Amino acid sequence: MTLADVTRESVLKAIGECDELGHEQFLAKHGFAPARLYKIQYEERKYDSKAIVGVAHGYATGKVLDAAQFSGGQATVVRTLEALGFAFASTQKSNTAPRRAWLVMTKTEY
Repeated sequence: MTLADVTRESVLKAIGECDELGHEQFLAKHGFAPARLYKIQYEERKYDSKAIVGVAHGYATGKVLDAAQFSGGQATVVRTLEALGFAFASTQKSNTAPRRAWLVMTKTEY
């Protein structure tokens, strides 16, 4: 299994299937969760990058990849899609890092 088999045409077919089925049904049919960080921006719409690549692999090779068969993210899915000319939209709500709060309890002797 290699993502190198994915072509621009197979990605466009996967995007078309997502449009036809609808976002939630597309993810459910192929066993993917919504993207946490990377969504493809294509013709004013956003698509879950890992799900699109898994399904696009099926259009290219005849074997759809499920979520457990490959890792998503910058080094795999993003690199593959950028090489094919696709752009990304951030799924983060702001440009700031999430804030964390720590509660430290100490024991005081009286």
